[in-house]
Amino acid sequence: MSSLQPSCPDSDGLLAQSSLYREFLAEREEILRHKWFESEKVGRDIGFEVALISWVMHHRAQWRKDRQRRIAKLSVGG
Repeated sequence: MSSLQPSCPDSDGLLAQSSLYREFLAEREEILRHKWFESEKVGRDIGFEVALISWVMHHRAQWRKDRQRRIAKLSVGG
């Protein structure tokens, strides 16, 4: 591994167990999904930054509410 690259923990490492990191990965997945849909609509790749801004402006707040609701429901066994 190059000394310029940070070391990546394995799947059992601290980072993989972090709830903040799991939230980041879930949010990133939604942004990539949004990027794909929006790119299909216009017939070209809109790029990650455009998708990110669009998703944050139009979908993030509701996605977070829905995600928290699903997490709460799972934690009570529902």
